[in-house]
Amino acid sequence: MPRQVDYEDRRRRIAEAVCTLIARSGMEAVSLRDVAAQADVSMGAVQRCFRTKEDMLLFALEHVSQHVSERANQRIATASAPQAASTLLSHTLAELALLDEESKTQAHVWLAFVAHAPASEKLGAVLHDTYAKLHDLIAWLIRYGQDTQEIPQRLDPTREAHTLLALADGLTVHVLAGHHSPEMALAILQRHIDHLLQRASSHG
Repeated sequence: MPRQVDYEDRRRRIAEAVCTLIARSGMEAVSLRDVAAQADVSMGAVQRCFRTKEDMLLFALEHVSQHVSERANQRIATASAPQAASTLLSHTLAELALLDEESKTQAHVWLAFVAHAPASEKLGAVLHDTYAKLHDLIAWLIRYGQDTQEIPQRLDPTREAHTLLALADGLTVHVLAGHHSPEMALAILQRHIDHLLQRASSHG
C-alpha cells in the first residue's frame, strides 16, 4: 500500500513538473530529461510512471482540468450564505477564466494544451470533456437563477452557457496577451452578466 501511494504522488509531482515547464517555456520544453530534473526524480522513474510522452501530457492535462473544475465547484460549495445567482455566476466565471495572479501558470498551461490539441486526438478528447462539464456547471447556475426567479424562464440555459464559457475562455487569452488587465476582464464579465439580466427583464 505505501508503494502505491508513493506511485500516485510521484505521478502528480511529474504532472506538476510538466505544467511548470510548459508555463515557463512552452510545450516544446517538455522533454523526458527536463521533466525528470524539474520533478527531482530519475528519467527511469518518469518512464515507469508513463509509458509515452503523450500519456504524460494526458495525465498533466487531466490534472489541470480537475483543478480548474474543483476551483469552480468549490466556489459554489463554500458560499458562506445563500447568494444571488448572478453573484455565483460572476464568481464561477472568474474562476474559470483563471484571471488572478495565482492562476496565471494554469492559464498558460491550459492555452498551451488547447493549441496542441489538434495534433493529439486523446488531448482533444480530454479538453472536449472538460469544456462539456464546465458548460453544464454554468447552465446549472442559470437554471438555479431561474428557480429563484432572478433569471427569467425565457432564457435558454444551454445557449447562454455556451456564450458565457466562450467569453471567459476568450478573456483568458486577452489577459495573457496583455490586451486586458485582470480587473478589466472581470468588469467585462460582470457587464455581460448584468446585460444578460437586463435584457431578460426588459422582455417582462
